[in-house]
Amino acid sequence: MLTHHPMLVISMVAAADLTRNRFIGADGDVCAAGALSPGVCEYDVAAGEQASVNAQGLIIVEAGGAVAAGAEVESDADGKAITLTSGKANGQALDAAAAEGDLIRILR
Repeated sequence: MLTHHPMLVISMVAAADLTRNRFIGADGDVCAAGALSPGVCEYDVAAGEQASVNAQGLIIVEAGGAVAAGAEVESDADGKAITLTSGKANGQALDAAAAEGDLIRILR
């Protein structure tokens, strides 16, 4: 079982339905591919509701594919963590993900 330790939690109004453990965009919507994210949504949230967003610390995020431990990650179009290629870094993976849907811890 993975544990998390957020050091900074902020709240944002969800502009769309949000899924827990995925990057959220600065606009309150799902984070766009390669965009800088203010953090990871802690719970499933309906549009218009307040979202609890883990902004700094040891945070659990859903992987969008295989990710090596130690790799920097960025957001894919669904707000999932993928290995950084050309986008903005949103953290460093502390665990390896074997496939899409795996939960990993990142350090932000």
